[in-house]
Amino acid sequence: MKRRGAAVGGACAVAACVAGLLAMGPDGSSDDVPSPAPGPRTAHRAGAYDPLSVARRAVDKAPEDPGAWSELAHAELERARTTLDSGRLDAAGKALRRSLTLKRTANYPAATGMGQLANARHEFTTGRRWGLRSTRMAPDRAEGYGVLADAEIQLGHYRAARTAVQRMLDLKPATAAYSRAAYDLETHGRNQDAALALRRAAESAQTPDETAFAESRLGELAWSQGELPRAERHFERAIATVPDHPYSTAGLARLQAARGHRAQALRTYDRLVERTPLPRFLLEAAELRLARPGSPDRGALAGLKAQARVLRATGGPVDPHLALYEADHGDPATAVALLRREWKRSRSVIVADALGWALHRTGRDAEALTYARATARTGWKNALFHYHRGVIEHRLGQDAAGDRHLRQALRLNPHFSPYHAPRAARLLHRAGGATAEEHGDRR
Repeated sequence: MKRRGAAVGGACAVAACVAGLLAMGPDGSSDDVPSPAPGPRTAHRAGAYDPLSVARRAVDKAPEDPGAWSELAHAELERARTTLDSGRLDAAGKALRRSLTLKRTANYPAATGMGQLANARHEFTTGRRWGLRSTRMAPDRAEGYGVLADAEIQLGHYRAARTAVQRMLDLKPATAAYSRAAYDLETHGRNQDAALALRRAAESAQTPDETAFAESRLGELAWSQGELPRAERHFERAIATVPDHPYSTAGLARLQAARGHRAQALRTYDRLVERTPLPRFLLEAAELRLARPGSPDRGALAGLKAQARVLRATGGPVDPHLALYEADHGDPATAVALLRREWKRSRSVIVADALGWALHRTGRDAEALTYARATARTGWKNALFHYHRGVIEHRLGQDAAGDRHLRQALRLNPHFSPYHAPRAARLLHRAGGATAEEHGDRR
């Protein structure tokens, strides 16, 4: 699978590589095929091997070894990724700078680490630069292509991202490559292929965190298609492997809310945001409360407001969930300003969707529709994208097109948002279109 070029067909190249590699393992054409259950190799247990502790001991024994400092940095980055503890990023940065001080050139582990650090901080232009440096330094090693793929896809350079993912699959078809292939495939609307890649990622996992990540992503993929029982199975497998896995905990809270267990869902969110106050989790919790009139969530909204204030002051990368909070519950004009700045950095469909919605919330619907249409360029089957576009089209008097996109949002997942999904159903009802109930309730 070494050939490149137009005939390969972009995402098809990744899908073909994934499908070919999957053919060597268990066959499966549906996500109903069980993922491997957590076993002795993956389950957390007392006294389990801890890469971070091992890396710290290595640095203590050899403080002048640049490789030891790079290993420590990678362990800190992995712990940050799995716990969402941003403090780990500062520790990783310190270790990487020490490694580069000790060995400034031809330091591949430090170069890939710097790229991972930049991507973790959503500094994707910097991440891309380190990714390119890494792949030029060692074109036959896979890790640099992972850094490059992560940066390119978030910058909206989808063809370059596919090329990097394909190269990573060619060099090292393991969990990291399968996970990135899955994201690329999902972004291009190839959900079945994405599920196949994620199942192979789970099968290839070497650590509990890798297993939990793959299972959680399978849960998110099922959720995006409105398949609640399937999503629940994957989220529970992730939590069985890594207790309190944050994204899987949020997934279970969404499922609880979708099934009408609002109080239980709010308790789950409260525990989650106390540990991990990410904008996404705060926004989901707040909008669940706001979905019931007269019950604002001042705590969550205050947290989001504080984070937005810091973002405006620092001028850093914009979390789309924070921008959507500003658009819907804060100052839409601020959301537009933040997202116009982000659009200069990243032309991803995620940024296009958020900017289009923020423009709509300020009344600039003609301009908003340009960005809403841009979200369709990859074919991502994203209910929120369709909902935002449908509302904008209705506001512009394009009711037939608006109905089509609102129906598609509810068809993909009638529970995509406790705050916005009922609004989509009401708008369709007033326009004489199908209601949410007509799309079924896949609980």
